[in-house]
Amino acid sequence: MWSCGDDGSKINTGLVNNPASATESKNTKEPKIEFKVLEHDFGKMIQGEQVSFTYKFKNTGNAPLIISAVERTCGCTNIKFPKEPIKPGDEGGISITYDSKGHKGFQNKRVIVKANTNPSETILKFKAQVQTVDNF
Repeated sequence: MWSCGDDGSKINTGLVNNPASATESKNTKEPKIEFKVLEHDFGKMIQGEQVSFTYKFKNTGNAPLIISAVERTCGCTNIKFPKEPIKPGDEGGISITYDSKGHKGFQNKRVIVKANTNPSETILKFKAQVQTVDNF
């Protein structure tokens, strides 16, 4: 039987190294991606229109930021993102172009940014109200 005061069940905490813990060392080199906005509203648009937006970000960490991929959740979205490392303090942008061809009504889309950050994924969202020419 175990009790709260039983010293026989303790684990040596020196074996655990979690750099993201509350007692994180200030010497840890880690990039951090900070977006100005995480969601964009294109508003009303006519079916078939293409619209673009750039999500601007800054590496507020102390190590180079590497974006390994930006995944779209819909084939209606094209993405451009920097392939080279972003130095600490530098800024960049992820540009999306949404093609509303074949879509109608309220659209709520997202893209997933994968990088060498903690957490490793950031979700960017955009929405639009796609209307036919008759209903605009």
